Amino acid sequence: MSTLSKRWLVTGGTLCLIVVIALIVVAIPSKHVSSVATGAPPDVMVAPVEQKDVTPYSEWIGTLDGFENAAVKAQVTGYLRRQAYQEGALVQKGQLLFEIDPRPFQAALDQAEGQLAQATAQLANAEAVQVRTRLDVERYTPLAKEQAASQQDLDNATQNNLAAIATVQTAKAQIKTAAAAVETAKVNLGFTRLLAPISGIAGQAQLQVGALVDASSPPVTTVSTVEPIKVFFTVSEPEYLEFNRQYPSVASRMAQRRQMPLTLILADGTTYPRAGEIYFADREVNQSTGAIRIAGLFPNPGNILRPGGYGKVRAATRIQKDALLIPQRAVTELQGSYQVALLDSENKVSIQPVEVGERFGSLWIIQKGLKPGDRVVAEGIQHVRAGMQVNPKPFVDQAAEAKER
Repeated sequence: MSTLSKRWLVTGGTLCLIVVIALIVVAIPSKHVSSVATGAPPDVMVAPVEQKDVTPYSEWIGTLDGFENAAVKAQVTGYLRRQAYQEGALVQKGQLLFEIDPRPFQAALDQAEGQLAQATAQLANAEAVQVRTRLDVERYTPLAKEQAASQQDLDNATQNNLAAIATVQTAKAQIKTAAAAVETAKVNLGFTRLLAPISGIAGQAQLQVGALVDASSPPVTTVSTVEPIKVFFTVSEPEYLEFNRQYPSVASRMAQRRQMPLTLILADGTTYPRAGEIYFADREVNQSTGAIRIAGLFPNPGNILRPGGYGKVRAATRIQKDALLIPQRAVTELQGSYQVALLDSENKVSIQPVEVGERFGSLWIIQKGLKPGDRVVAEGIQHVRAGMQVNPKPFVDQAAEAKER
C-alpha cells in the first residue's frame, strides 16, 4: 500500500472516531434529562381542608351622605348684598351666611308700623265718640220716661251710640290688620338674613353677590352635619329576609345589630379605622332593583369623610358552623363550574368538582365536594393533570400571615 493511501486511511478513521464520540456525548445528556423529566414528580404546594366556625363577610357599595342636610334658600325677592361665611368652613346654627338687600323690606316695615299707629289713633278717637254717645243714651233714657225729652231724642242717641260701637269694632279690626302687616314686614325683613339652619359644613356658594334671588331660586348653599356621617347601601331582598328570619323579634335584631359592626373600605382601598352601626332600613323594597336601602352611621371626628364619597361597606351577617375552608387560589373556575386538584394517599392527582360558597378572607367556603382532611393543590395547579403523581409540600399563605402581622 502506498504512503498516500495509508495517509487517507488514517485520516478517515480519525474522522469516524470523532463522529462516534460526539454522538455518544450528545446521547448521554439527552437520556439523562429525559429520565429526570419523566421520573421525578413535580413539587406542588398542598393545603388541607380545614373545618371550623366562621363569620363570612358580605360587602355592598356605599354612598356617603350628611347626617343632616339643609338647603339654604331665599324666601323673599331681592339682590344678594354680601356673603358672610367661608365656603367649606364649619358654621354654627343661626350664623349669617348671606344677606339680601334689606332696604325695601325696612321701608315696608316702617310703612306698616305707621299704618298701625294710625289705626291705633283711630281706635282711640272712635272709643271717645262711643263714650260720648253712651252718655247721651244714659241721659235721655230717664228724661224720656218722665217725658222731659222726646222719644225721638232718645232714639237718635241710641242710634248714634250703636254707630259709635261699630266704629270702635272697625277700628279694632283695622289694628289687627295693621299689626299683621307689621309682623309680615318683620318676617320678610328677617328673611333678608340667610342663616345656617343647622351646625355643620357649609358648601360652595351657588349664587354670587349681586344675584337676584326669590323663592323659586335654587339654594344659595347647603349645610351638612357630617359628625356622625351616614353611609347608604342597598341589600338584596333575600339577604334582608334571611337576616330577619334568623332574628325574628325586634329585640333580637337590635341586639344583633350592636354585635355586628360595619366596616368601611374607602375609595383608596384603605380601611376606615372606626366601626359603624346600622342606623335604619328604608320603609320599602325598590321594585325595579329588588333591594332595600340601609343607612349605616359612622363616627367622623375631624370631618374627614364628606357627603358624596364612595366606599364599600362590609359586615359579618351570620355565623356558619363547621365550614370547610380551602385557599381561594386552590379553586379553578371553568365555564361557570368550579374544581380543585385533589390528592389521594399516594399523592396522585384527581380533578374534583366542588360547589363554593362565600369567601372568607383569602379562603373559600366549600359547600359540597370535599371533606375534612382532604388535601388540595394550592400552588402549582397549572402544572398538574389527573393521574399525575406529585411531591407535596406545605402551603403557606404569605399574604394572610402579613395581614396578621
